[in-house]
Amino acid sequence: MNAQIEIVPNFSLAGKVALVTGAGRGIGRACALACAAAGADIVLGLRDIGASANLIAEIQTFGRQVLPVKLDISRRDEVDASVAAAIASFGRIDILVNNVGVGPRNIAENVNEKDFDLVLEVNLKGTFFMTQAVARTMIERKFGRIINISSQAGTVTLHGESVYCMSKAAINHLTRCLALEWAPHGITVNTVSPTFVWTDSTKPALADSDFHRRTVAHIPLGRIGQTDEVVGAVVFLASPAASLITGTNLLVDGGWSVA
Repeated sequence: MNAQIEIVPNFSLAGKVALVTGAGRGIGRACALACAAAGADIVLGLRDIGASANLIAEIQTFGRQVLPVKLDISRRDEVDASVAAAIASFGRIDILVNNVGVGPRNIAENVNEKDFDLVLEVNLKGTFFMTQAVARTMIERKFGRIINISSQAGTVTLHGESVYCMSKAAINHLTRCLALEWAPHGITVNTVSPTFVWTDSTKPALADSDFHRRTVAHIPLGRIGQTDEVVGAVVFLASPAASLITGTNLLVDGGWSVA
């Protein structure tokens, strides 16, 4: 055969533009930095732009351009405005990382309507319309990479988190539906589902020695995850190395789901 077989996978995001929602902290912040390190320019979806100076400076150390936009994904006006701002500044959005999610904990019999509505408003409705707004621009260009940050909660059961688990299971199936619909447009849609990861929001719970012990007992690898172990999966799915992967749920759970 005369055709050269490409054997070196390409994990670079050079020349791409990535929009990351919930980029101000935790996994979202780490995703923004990882995509910048891989070569992408970054649109930061933030509820509080004023608190983003350090993150912007860190992204700029990679030599990448960065645009902070005010974004609460439960507000359709801010969704539309953020996408318009990204297109105006960069001309396109190549990668969307849907990171925003909420999950008030309560046993099922005590869940109130306010918390139920909040989870669906953000995790489902917000994620769907954020994705729709970006995908419309990707469809025009016949290219796109969409990565939904879900949770192991969409695959396993977690006590006191029935509504959150329900929402993440819905995101996992939505991912499959959108992957099928948008494949003809050159768009891949995948999900990354982490286990418990050390972030500012999880530290208070994980600081409880009993909760920490019970949590780690479910993880065959025997430890809580780090954000850099999640973002590697995100960069991979956004990169040319994963161009034939769509509709999948990549569990980054230390083996919880198979235990």
